[in-house]
Amino acid sequence: MKNVIVLFFMFIAFLFTLASINEIQFDHLSSIKKCATSTSSSSNNSVLPMKSPENDIRILLGIPTMADHHDRRHFLRLIYGTQSVVGAKIDVKFVFCNLTKEDQKVLVALEIIQHNDIIILNCKENMDKGKTYTYFSSLPDMLKPDPDSNSDSDPYPPYHYVIKGDDDTYFRLQKLVDTLIPLPREDLYYGYVIPCPSMDPFVHYMSGMGYLVSWDIVEWIKESEIPKSHLVGPEDKIFGEWMREGRRGKNRFNAKWHMYNYPEPPTRCTHELWPDTVAVHLLKTQEKWIRTLSYFNVTQNLKPSKMYHIP
Repeated sequence: MKNVIVLFFMFIAFLFTLASINEIQFDHLSSIKKCATSTSSSSNNSVLPMKSPENDIRILLGIPTMADHHDRRHFLRLIYGTQSVVGAKIDVKFVFCNLTKEDQKVLVALEIIQHNDIIILNCKENMDKGKTYTYFSSLPDMLKPDPDSNSDSDPYPPYHYVIKGDDDTYFRLQKLVDTLIPLPREDLYYGYVIPCPSMDPFVHYMSGMGYLVSWDIVEWIKESEIPKSHLVGPEDKIFGEWMREGRRGKNRFNAKWHMYNYPEPPTRCTHELWPDTVAVHLLKTQEKWIRTLSYFNVTQNLKPSKMYHIP
């Protein structure tokens, strides 16, 4: 009996010892967990995205299109989404007027959810009856900072430059940025001078294939009575008349022959494809697009994989 009592007390002592060890281990694990949580929080703070350098150029490339042209937009997303750019932030947006059909309301809404790259203007769809004016004049209000937002996250101007570019124009974005870096960020009017033989950017206007203006001109278009009273006609020519009548665009850059029409059929506006190209216009067929993209070797960054074989 005495031996049983001794064994009982020894067993109780063993249980207390085991409980103490477990408590120590639990405290140690809790301490490790707290330390890991603190480290993780500190690490998360250290990898927050840094702001883009202030001298990086902010560019909006607006491409007028029509609501039903889903396939063209998807194609252009491939073209621009696979280009990498250094020294600038470029947003590519597709621009059209009010939706008019039930299927548009569904399909365009899905595009916006997926890509967030569409601007719908308050206008009736048109080419040369004021759509370009509506595009430029709507931007200042569209991009006005939210009064409740953090002003540090809403730089001014929202874009240094705004482009109107055709959907049959291929822009090489890095080359575009390289030509813009030395240029002024105010009162700038940039593009391919019309008529084709001219090299003087102050005589006529920039071709509708793609022209660029600085943000102060965008704001002027919104406020001035000159564009409002002159809306109908070839949009690129009308835009040039606004610049002349308003005495805007004192800084002009003729991007010819960095910009040009596709070389075939040859005209006074065409040029052979060459490495210093900023933009190629009149890519009206799939064949012309493919020949252009192949020349500039746009698939060079395709990584080898066992999942596919492309000759």
